[in-house]
Amino acid sequence: MFKKLLLCTVIVSLQFTLYSQESSSASKNVTVLDSLFTIPKVTNIPHKIWVYLPPNYQESKQRFPVIYMHDAQNLFDSSTAYSGEWEVDETLNTLYKKTGRGFIVIGVENGGTERINEYTPWVHSKYGGGKGAAYIDFLKNDLKPFIDANYRTKSGPKNTAIVGSSLGGFISFYGGLKYPKTFGKIGAMSPSFWFSEKVFDFTKNQTLLSRTKLYMLVGEKESEEMVSGTKKMDQLLRTLGFSNTQLKTVIRPEGKHHEHFWKNEFLAQIMWLFNIN
Repeated sequence: MFKKLLLCTVIVSLQFTLYSQESSSASKNVTVLDSLFTIPKVTNIPHKIWVYLPPNYQESKQRFPVIYMHDAQNLFDSSTAYSGEWEVDETLNTLYKKTGRGFIVIGVENGGTERINEYTPWVHSKYGGGKGAAYIDFLKNDLKPFIDANYRTKSGPKNTAIVGSSLGGFISFYGGLKYPKTFGKIGAMSPSFWFSEKVFDFTKNQTLLSRTKLYMLVGEKESEEMVSGTKKMDQLLRTLGFSNTQLKTVIRPEGKHHEHFWKNEFLAQIMWLFNIN
């Protein structure tokens, strides 16, 4: 069932432009960059970059932590979202009002038919993929320097998160472990570890894991391989020395592989990763 959903998501992502005539539900502090970014080693498809700025950004001189996220079509605007938006902007606006903690969010749109390629570091015998390393290198070497040069960011790893769901959770996990000096916090929601067993050997061979803070989420009503893969990764990380202050794995009994699930869990993830009580 999940694999069918995975392919369906790729097909539907091509239709996002059809919804542009609908009124946007994005908050006023969400914009789309004028510049389009391509990832030559992955695809020449232009990618839109969405930027959420905290409510006090224009009035202050503060610098802010940055959360890099994938599938930007689903994050802020119901008119571009597949199966419902995450309401990241509304959630973080409310968090700011309650706590005074603000964040910059950089959402990278997926490349439609190239989504599987972008979000998978290894090739699957049936679904292909395998260009995720180039995608992560683009985030680290091209997009992040651009964002740090043009916005008031806290650019160090302790203030830089990479977050996504499904294959987006998979590539977030990979990117955070590959570049712990860049992405110090990882949000891996329903990570698709089933896509390649190589992720476990990759994890064993990483260094500087002590720099990383990781939140994993899965729902028991997702596929069996999704749940078992997350549990297996949790066990592996703990054998590698991850403590309870470094790693949190949440298994929700009623959680399904759906945007609504990830929307409802987004805030708890951010609060834990950034130590907000």
